[in-house]
Amino acid sequence: MEVILLGTGGPRPDPRRMATTTLIRLGEENILFDAGRGVMVQLSKAGVPLGAINTVFLTHHHFDHIGALYDVMLNSWMHGRKDDLHIYGPLDTERLVNTLVTQVYDKDIAWRDQGEPTFGGWKPVVATDIIPGPVLDTGRWKISAELVSHGDGLDMSPAFLARWMCLGYRFEAEGKVIAISGDTVPCPGLERLAEGADLLVQVCFLATPEINNDHFRRLAKYTLVCGDTVGKIAAKAGVKKLALTHHRPRTDDTMLNALLADVRRDYSGPVVLGEDLTRIEV
Repeated sequence: MEVILLGTGGPRPDPRRMATTTLIRLGEENILFDAGRGVMVQLSKAGVPLGAINTVFLTHHHFDHIGALYDVMLNSWMHGRKDDLHIYGPLDTERLVNTLVTQVYDKDIAWRDQGEPTFGGWKPVVATDIIPGPVLDTGRWKISAELVSHGDGLDMSPAFLARWMCLGYRFEAEGKVIAISGDTVPCPGLERLAEGADLLVQVCFLATPEINNDHFRRLAKYTLVCGDTVGKIAAKAGVKKLALTHHRPRTDDTMLNALLADVRRDYSGPVVLGEDLTRIEV
């Protein structure tokens, strides 16, 4: 079993990183978590057959996590996908996917389906809204979701918050556990999904020295895990290996080294300072 960090950046364009997307490879199966900027190019660079993507789990609906979702739908089909593409995610995932297929890219699909029959006809995309708890058990692997806190304490309307759900995932196969934090700050859901994991793929936006103004202090409190808490999370959960992703755009590695120092204050296990296309054996 292998994890590939396809993209380790965030919403802002970064010449060094694509947007946060993670792939789990289990034999011939390829399970995708989010679909951020550049995902299909990154899969191609990693040598993953594009037609072999059949399952996608979305953590939430910020554009840096879903911006290339249609690229996954189309190019997986154009490169040989024979089965339905299953997409799971929080509330409104079904609406989002159906809108892309029937209103945004409907002409694109019809043109390629009817005009380029060598592709074998459009292969459906099936979206499912999920809630925290068990999600899927294939007999070979199983996955559950936890509610995580991403911006819940910000000043947003009750009507918006009623529609806002962010998930992290716990993937189990071959006696191993991979935890995908999603975008979050420390919270009970993150603790549950990370407990005893062989690998925790953890969002970590800033090193502690970068939390140097009111905006970043607010971000570290309500929006994204940063260097001041990431080591504590991994140590408390007893994770065997920690991979950090969703980094702030930087011009050099100075703050990544500071981030590693942050982690080492609380966590003594192996740490991967995620770069795009990093491969991690589990």
